[in-house]
Amino acid sequence: MVERNVADVLRAALADASGEVLAVHPSAEAIEELVNVMTELDDVPAVRLLAPEGVLKDVMGDFILASTAADRIDDGVLSLRVAEEPPTNSLLITEDELVAVVDAGDRVAGLVTDDEAFVGSANGRYDELWAGAKGFSLRTPPISRVRTTLSEDLGSGIESDFTGVLASLETARGDDDGLDEVTISLLVAAKNEALLYDISKWGEDVGIASKATFSRTKTKLEDMGLLDTEKVPIDVGRPRLRLMLGDERLQGADTDQLASVAQTILT
Repeated sequence: MVERNVADVLRAALADASGEVLAVHPSAEAIEELVNVMTELDDVPAVRLLAPEGVLKDVMGDFILASTAADRIDDGVLSLRVAEEPPTNSLLITEDELVAVVDAGDRVAGLVTDDEAFVGSANGRYDELWAGAKGFSLRTPPISRVRTTLSEDLGSGIESDFTGVLASLETARGDDDGLDEVTISLLVAAKNEALLYDISKWGEDVGIASKATFSRTKTKLEDMGLLDTEKVPIDVGRPRLRLMLGDERLQGADTDQLASVAQTILT
């Protein structure tokens, strides 16, 4: 099969798959596209993904992708393991076929064989590799849980803004490729004038980051002028801090512009 890109090859291979699929040593791009394609398909086969630890860590450093992958893991259709000595070929293996994924630049091919003896031999070899591989621990919470708990704990308005900001981003890594999930959470909370205590407690409970990380990030954003805070007295204990957007460019930004404006200020 010759397609325009890796996603098209994966989509065709998964749609035609009979039974479980073993993805062996996919590239970083292929892992990203695999997760996305598994989310698109209505009837997706179970996929076992075997890849080098460094590649998995790098790809799953993006909150958007990692939280989507976590959903597929929760659904029971995706498993991740680490290949200590990764094979040289990028393969998709089913009960009946083996597909070698070859990127030729402007086109991507899935070279397919259904030779019974060869496919059986490949299944035996890579099943053995899978059995001996250690699991990859994905600490990012599933995006469906993130959205549900955010709506329940802080309101549908914040959840809608959070989802809108993520939709406007290609990645959420916290480096030059985008804002991280803690910064996004704080900006959305400030847009809705929520309390730091509430957003940081939610973030820690759902597994985004610790309260201390939220606090440190809040201080950094406040020092850079993106956030303001005001004290809100409570009946018992120290006053809590209400988050507000500090820069007028952020205050005037729509949800789908919030991340790009924040990124501009940060850089």
